[in-house]
Order: sequence, then C-alpha cells, then structure tokens
Amino acid sequence: MIILFQDAKFQDECNNQKLLKKRQGALQAKKIRQRLDDLAAATNLEMMKSLPGRCHELKGDRHGQLSLDLDHPKRLIFVPADNPPAAKPDGGIDWLNVRTVKILGIEDTHE
Repeated sequence: MIILFQDAKFQDECNNQKLLKKRQGALQAKKIRQRLDDLAAATNLEMMKSLPGRCHELKGDRHGQLSLDLDHPKRLIFVPADNPPAAKPDGGIDWLNVRTVKILGIEDTHE
C-alpha cells in the first residue's frame, strides 16, 4: 500500500527510528513502526483486518477516518487517499480497493 503523510514533520519522525524513539518512547515507536510496516506490506486495506492490532473505521465526527491500535490508549489515525475514493454504494469505505492511505497522526480517540 502507498503511505502518505499529512504532516511532513511527522513523516520525518516516522522515517527516523532514533528520532521516533526519542519523541514517542521505545514501546510506542516500536508499535508505530510495526503498524506502518504492516500498511506498507499490505496490498489493500482489507489485509489489515487479519493482522494483529485492531484496524477499524471511526464514527461520528470522525466518519471516514480509520484507527490502528498502538500502545493503549494511543491510535494511529489515517484516511483512505485513493483518487477516486474507494467507496461502497452506501458511502462506506471499500476496504478491498483502498491502496493508498494518508496518515493524520497519533491520538487518543477516547478523550
């Protein structure tokens, strides 16, 4: 899968393990790198459902965004970024046809 980043600073951080570890801590850095590697290795978003670390669509004002578990309570937040968008007729995300994602950042979605 193709991975884009909304924020160039966060992209630089994610591509520098030493910096990622310094800013996020050892465990969180490991989880972030693992999730990004999983996304990069996946042919489409559907493949993420079979890997460790829950990947799911968010609801409410975050409709259209997805979340990947990191070290609780943090989540890697991203959106499908295919052009045209991979959408089902009902407006949901067509996981099988998502091949590009944009990382928005890391958040605690329960705050």
